[in-house]
Amino acid sequence: MTIQRLPAHFIAGLLACVVLLSGCDKLGFGTKQSNALGNRPDLDCIIANDFYAVHFSAYLQPDKNDKNPDPKAAFVPFCQKIPRAGKMFFTADLIDRDIRATPIGIKLVEVEKTGQKAPDDLREIRTVTEIPSKLYPKGAVEAQADVDKNGNYVLYLMIGEAMEDDDKFRIALEVGVDPNGADLPLVAIGGVVALVLLVLGFLVYLHKRKKAAQTNGNGERP
Repeated sequence: MTIQRLPAHFIAGLLACVVLLSGCDKLGFGTKQSNALGNRPDLDCIIANDFYAVHFSAYLQPDKNDKNPDPKAAFVPFCQKIPRAGKMFFTADLIDRDIRATPIGIKLVEVEKTGQKAPDDLREIRTVTEIPSKLYPKGAVEAQADVDKNGNYVLYLMIGEAMEDDDKFRIALEVGVDPNGADLPLVAIGGVVALVLLVLGFLVYLHKRKKAAQTNGNGERP
């Protein structure tokens, strides 16, 4: 009884495909970027720019018109995607201890997308709420606002005098969207699929080439 073994390069290629597919989990293809408590990532909702970083959480007050309210709903943290409008509570934990000694102002504005490149990608429509600058020595910046409609918003942390754009820490928010919706672009998904198909195609080519070489070595025509 003859047992045909798969070529070594074919097995190696299959293992490479498995590695590629398992690596998709790290990119977010195989797992959701959220847990059971909303769309807050498992490693926390960290928002950063070139100078500052914060742990951010948004909480949504339960709807008063809900006939069967869930008492746990008030403790569900969201990141930058919030399912509906309503009264919201925001918390930004300052990672950088240096700015805890600097006054910080808060402003929530409704914006619309312009289709241009940053920083001109958004245009302000109205100010929803604004809190004067003050110190947050414990590092927890807190605010609340009544958001009356779905749309795009930006929560600004105005650090110090905020004379420069770099001192206007921007947290973009989407209200009225599925918190568990996919964040990865279709181009990235297509790229991974194309890479897997390319590897498989190359392996098939090598297999056929080796088979043809063995046939010629036996004195037969391919």
